[in-house]
Amino acid sequence: MGKPVSKHSNPKNAAEALNAWLPAYRERIEAALDAILPDPETLPFDLHAAMRYAVLGGGKRLRPVLVYATGAALKLDYRQLDGPAVAVELIHAYSLVHDDLPAMDDDDLRRGRPTCHKAFDEATAILVGDALQTLAFRSLAEGDAANADAEARLRMIASLSLASGSRGMVGGQAMDLASEGRELTLAELEDLHIHKTGALIRASVMLGALCRPDIDRELLERLDRYAKCIGLAFQIHGDILDVEGSTEELGKTSGADARHAKATYPGLLGLAESREHAELLVERALDALSPFDGDADCLRALARYIVERRH
Repeated sequence: MGKPVSKHSNPKNAAEALNAWLPAYRERIEAALDAILPDPETLPFDLHAAMRYAVLGGGKRLRPVLVYATGAALKLDYRQLDGPAVAVELIHAYSLVHDDLPAMDDDDLRRGRPTCHKAFDEATAILVGDALQTLAFRSLAEGDAANADAEARLRMIASLSLASGSRGMVGGQAMDLASEGRELTLAELEDLHIHKTGALIRASVMLGALCRPDIDRELLERLDRYAKCIGLAFQIHGDILDVEGSTEELGKTSGADARHAKATYPGLLGLAESREHAELLVERALDALSPFDGDADCLRALARYIVERRH
């Protein structure tokens, strides 16, 4: 597989868009998350404290940023996007809490801090995941007055539930656990990651797009293609980082995939070909955005960031 040559001009503008908007997007989602999470002084105290610990403990906030960046590409009011952005991040946070449990990946470190079940206990961590999942769908059902279209809300609820359930993220985790110690084909590995990681990234873009009920079908399909490509590229680069990154850089224990005998892209293709595969996916993602104007530059920059990040 030859290394792809970029056909996309003006990357400087895309990088500037990311640097200009990322802090604002992250500030907006932090405020929205803080507002929807229960006060730790409200019963049950430990559960609410643990929910806030799990959600407000840092992180890239890639998924809500994708919601906002998609909305920007479609020239939407950001108030329409807060509910979907909160929902997808709560689902992501719940998945991390459950994935870290001893019965799953058995991790002690997340985002540079003890995992939820270590900071509290296993039973509390299970309940945290349950509560965050239901809170996510409340965020979509209620949301902001600027996004009051009932049909749009139903489409978003359907999209997120599909992406996070047995035919999406949860199914991918089941496939991942079942694959430990097995040698997968490239097609099997891609299918696993399209479910485990890609489904929620894809849903993030779709939630932003569905905030515009009159969106053109071709544009919706192009955004979905973009999201599918970057979702898989994100996981491939994550596999690479697990090999090359340090625990300090990653904020979680490095080398965990090898210890659990997980199927990974570097294990199957090698590091060099894995990088080439991720780059090719980014090029396809950028191609999908070709009809969009400069308002989509943040989406373009995010595609590049996904394969250049160090954590």
